Amino acid sequence: MTKPLDPDMFDPLCPSELMPIRVGDKWAGMIIQCLEDGPRRFSELRVPLRNITPKVLTQSLRALERDGYVIRTVHAGPSRHVEYELTSLGRSLLDLLDVIRAWAETHLDELIDAREAAGRVTATD
Repeated sequence: MTKPLDPDMFDPLCPSELMPIRVGDKWAGMIIQCLEDGPRRFSELRVPLRNITPKVLTQSLRALERDGYVIRTVHAGPSRHVEYELTSLGRSLLDLLDVIRAWAETHLDELIDAREAAGRVTATD
């Protein structure tokens, strides 16, 4: 049994759209991070990813599965459930995502300043 995901795993104030490098869509990197410690059910993923709609989470998981990063396993029986797990290809992204996250944390203020400055320029055009 894997340890429950921390509901505060992702800072709700973190501007994830500022990430300069993405794997898949906006949510894919965070989903991959959630799966780092082992298989998870859909409802478990919703805990730290509370701002994602079920529809978008489903779409992201399907895309990650299509691209070979995630395996979807249906467990039959009286308590039928589905789990998502990283493939070896998906696991190979974990170190890269750690480096990208560290870079973004180091440069977060610069990224926010650039985004705000671009917004001010656009607003005055």
